[in-house]
Amino acid sequence: MEIEDRVFQRKRTNFLKVKEYGFLEEGEGYHLEKDFMDGEFRAVIEIDGEGHISGQVIDQMNSEVYVPLRILSRSGTYVSAVRSAYEGILTDIAEKCCEDVLFASDQANRIAERIYRKYGDRPDFPWDEKPYQTSGTFRHKDTSKWYALIMNVKRSVLEQSAGDEKTDIVNLKINEKDGEALRKEAGIYPAYHMNHKHWISVVLDGTLEDERIMELVDVSYYLTDQRKNDCFSSKTPI
Repeated sequence: MEIEDRVFQRKRTNFLKVKEYGFLEEGEGYHLEKDFMDGEFRAVIEIDGEGHISGQVIDQMNSEVYVPLRILSRSGTYVSAVRSAYEGILTDIAEKCCEDVLFASDQANRIAERIYRKYGDRPDFPWDEKPYQTSGTFRHKDTSKWYALIMNVKRSVLEQSAGDEKTDIVNLKINEKDGEALRKEAGIYPAYHMNHKHWISVVLDGTLEDERIMELVDVSYYLTDQRKNDCFSSKTPI
């Protein structure tokens, strides 16, 4: 994971604060340059129109990108100092120009908000060990039984041919008889870390519309609510 991705993970850019911080508007985005390490290096930070923040470090001696910054095996004192100073700049921007969000992807945060509006449930984060600290469960208030679990995982755990880029997913319970048809739908996979007959994983990357995902959330909510199980129709949409 790149330094910028790590620092700005679960952060949402506040464009009003970006201007106050000193970013200059450039096209549809914003641009900032800041010298550090006594002027030996320059941080160049870009924010695109969707709020994604990227950056690079320029070695002022030769006006070229400082390549060792991105090479993790380069861990000498000087490189580490440059890396630490640059990360400090990014952290300051994150603290002053961004707001905390629950999950990494916009769609995961939208679904979390829709669940709250419909069912009144906010996620809890019950795991302390890595990499599950950021996994959020949505539970029934009366039984504490959960009906949705949002996780950030490597795409390769869903598709063997995929790379190691990370994505948010939501695990949801289904009617067993609907499983085969559902898993043929783009964006839906056998559940990661759960029983494949009764659960699915849905990728929260825009492949499925929010409305479709909420249909599946509704099914999971009712299937995990014992009070409603008896009257839940077997004709739920698939």
